[in-house]
Amino acid sequence: MAKLMEGKKGVVLGVANKRSIAWAIAQALAREGAEMAFSFQGERLEENVRELAATLPGSLVFPCDVTNEGQVRALFSGAGKAWGGIDFLVHCVAYAKADDLEGGYLKTSPDGFALALNVSAYSLTLCAREAAPLLEKKGGGAVLTLTYLGGDRVMPGYNVMGVAKAALESSVRYLAFDLGPKNIRVNAISAGPINTLAARGITGFTDMLKMAREKAPLRRNTQPEEVGDAALFLCSALGRGVTAEVLFVDCGYHSLAF
Repeated sequence: MAKLMEGKKGVVLGVANKRSIAWAIAQALAREGAEMAFSFQGERLEENVRELAATLPGSLVFPCDVTNEGQVRALFSGAGKAWGGIDFLVHCVAYAKADDLEGGYLKTSPDGFALALNVSAYSLTLCAREAAPLLEKKGGGAVLTLTYLGGDRVMPGYNVMGVAKAALESSVRYLAFDLGPKNIRVNAISAGPINTLAARGITGFTDMLKMAREKAPLRRNTQPEEVGDAALFLCSALGRGVTAEVLFVDCGYHSLAF
């Protein structure tokens, strides 16, 4: 029986280490036969990304700072030269200054606001624009990003990142409208809190984990593998009729009225 992603190629942005949600997604896609190009930002993460990528057959690795348009172009150009086209793009990139994740949202600096929106929201648009011609060459495909409930509701300590996630979710809908005629689907997964390197930078994250575990209908925290399997659905032919959607993978936590 053929695997769901047999012969499929794609780009995965945002792997930092083996606990990254991006890595859980990559593993799910690889399990079903996909080959991927991974990105890293700076020397600090390069070794981790290269070591992880080496465990998956056919992997490519490129440097890419999503605030550097030239590096984004080079990444997709490299993938295009290697494969001709791609079938999916997975965007798991977000960042805000530590100072802007402490205290209240009211004190967000102009520079911090611009940086958070650029890295966490605009980078999806930039990457989708560069990926679109490569996806078209394969007859269409999937673009997927990660969001969080803090983009829809106030989560104390999430601050400017919540505003960035709101912009990201709106971008998903507008990109889905623009790219739909090219048979390119654009979706987001809103995962429950997961203990990743990035999440640990959020003030009160331990409390967020505890609250989700105690209050979610399934009475437990979300596992990275669950997000990976949902991503597999959205990137594969199984999700061919789904676009402009935010799919919650949070053990039902989003359904609660607080």
